[in-house]
Amino acid sequence: MSADIKRLLNVGSGPGSAPRIARMIRTQGWEEVRFDIDPDVRPDVVGSILDLGSSFESRSFNAIWSSHVLEHLYAHETFPTLRQFHRILKPDGFALIMTPDIDAVARFIVEHGIATIAYNSAAGPIRPLDMLYGHSRAIEEGHVYMAHRTGFTAERLGNLLLMAGFPNVSVTTENFEVCALALMPDADSVAIQQTLLETGFNFQEAAA
Repeated sequence: MSADIKRLLNVGSGPGSAPRIARMIRTQGWEEVRFDIDPDVRPDVVGSILDLGSSFESRSFNAIWSSHVLEHLYAHETFPTLRQFHRILKPDGFALIMTPDIDAVARFIVEHGIATIAYNSAAGPIRPLDMLYGHSRAIEEGHVYMAHRTGFTAERLGNLLLMAGFPNVSVTTENFEVCALALMPDADSVAIQQTLLETGFNFQEAAA
C-alpha cells in the first residue's frame, strides 16, 4: 500500500459506502474501509465497535466516519469507544461523528408531539420515537442493532470527545443532528475544515 493513500474507517457502515462524504473520498483518492457488526451488509471487516482493537492496529487511519452509530451503544460504552477512535487515528487524523440531536428532538416533541412525522428519509417517515429509541420499522423487522441505548446533545458529545483526548473539537447542530469534528494533535485544522466545507460540513465557526 502506498504511503500517500489516505485511509478512512467507515464505522457502522451498513450496506454501502458513506454517501455524505462520497465527494471527499472520490476527489481526494481516499481508501474507505467499511466496518460493521452485521455480516449480511458485507463490510470489508466484520466486528464490534466496542472492540476495534481486535480489528485494527494503532494509528491505522487518517480519518473515521461515524454516522448515527454511537447512539446504539449504552451510555457507559461511549467513552471507551471514543478512546479507541483516538487510538487508531494517526497523529494528524480526524474523526467526523454524527448522532441524533436530543435537544432538537425534545423541542419538536413539546411543539408537535412524540408521534408526529419530523421528516422523511430513505428508510421512510421518521418520528421522534425513532430518533429517541431507534427506527421502529427496522427493529420490528428483526434488525435489533438499530435500537438506541443512549443520546447526545452538542455539549455532551463535545465534552466526551475532549475527555477522550482530542485537543480540538468543533460541534454543529442542524436537521435533528449533532455533528462533531474531532482533530488529533497534529491535524491541519484549516485544510481539513476546508475539505469538509466543500463536502457540505461547515465547522469554521463551531467549537466545543
